Amino acid sequence: MNYDEVVLGRRSIRGYLDKPVPRELIEEILTLAMRSPSSMNTQPWHFHVITGEPLDRIRRGNTENILAGVPDSREFRRGHPFEGVHRERQVGCAIQLFEAMGIARDDKERRQDWVLRGFRQFDAPVCVIITYDRELADSDDTAFDCGAATTALVNAAWSRGLGCVINSQGIMQSPVVREHASIPDDQVILKAVALGWPDPDFPANEVYITRKPLEEAARFVGFDD
Repeated sequence: MNYDEVVLGRRSIRGYLDKPVPRELIEEILTLAMRSPSSMNTQPWHFHVITGEPLDRIRRGNTENILAGVPDSREFRRGHPFEGVHRERQVGCAIQLFEAMGIARDDKERRQDWVLRGFRQFDAPVCVIITYDRELADSDDTAFDCGAATTALVNAAWSRGLGCVINSQGIMQSPVVREHASIPDDQVILKAVALGWPDPDFPANEVYITRKPLEEAARFVGFDD
């Protein structure tokens, strides 16, 4: 695929085949992701690639904690809950996904299972935990740089037939993740990326989330009309 095909064709994958992903392929993808630019070449990112029993322990710990009402312990800044147009976009995304999956508004059991998928890393065969160096935690450039590398990761994966979804639910119970992924104390846990081979029969995988138009996002200054 060329660049445009990757960017325009990529979508978030929330259902995966029960099929392992070769370590060599993941290393290839991460090598490309690490070509992302970073502020003053700080390269603050780390990628903890988890599969097998350690990933199963994270899934279980996340799910047990959330069902027991253990408070959210994400380590990065979240700000206030979304409002206005940002909340509308969040809800719009959920509506598209629920419609694709046939989950009715009053179907509490299936709605809860859908939420728990995020805590289970979407049952993907691989999860990549993105962290950054704690000594850079007070720099907004650091999260920006890690976001750039994560975007490059999901695009590189897509170009090789793999799918991903970036999520925060998978690291909401950060002590669980830190323990089973053996993440050192001098790193801050930022995001989780579920990764694997897309399941072609999973309805939500065919959803293309709507994007706001260019004229809403971009201003052009100094160009001839």
